[in-house]
Amino acid sequence: MSDKELEEGSTLRLDFKKLRKIASGQEDVIPAIAQDAQTGEVLILGYVNELALKTALKEKKATFWSTSRNELWIKGLTSGDFLELLEVRVNCEQNSILYKVRPAGKGACHTKDEQGKTRSACYYRRLKADGGLESV
Repeated sequence: MSDKELEEGSTLRLDFKKLRKIASGQEDVIPAIAQDAQTGEVLILGYVNELALKTALKEKKATFWSTSRNELWIKGLTSGDFLELLEVRVNCEQNSILYKVRPAGKGACHTKDEQGKTRSACYYRRLKADGGLESV
């Protein structure tokens, strides 16, 4: 299956091994959710290490640790679709964080819709009763 089909197609192919891959990686990370502070929409789920969190606080931009590229990822650095960091929340067990953000670009997802526009969030497909996916 191509990356395009995985990222934009209608076939369900959940990566249930993702956390195992991350756990066997070189960096210690925790999940980080980026949420639009105004609308409440969940935009992205990524991972942060200590460097990513410190960078986010310093730059005031949602910053993650790319587990696939094994590098710091300031969201929007190449696309211009930054997520302005307004607040960071920590969950009760201190094993995940929530970035409350203000989108400062065209969208948060790296994929585009049928008109070629950047999607506002990565969670743009709904699981149907038959197991397929549909855009919402």
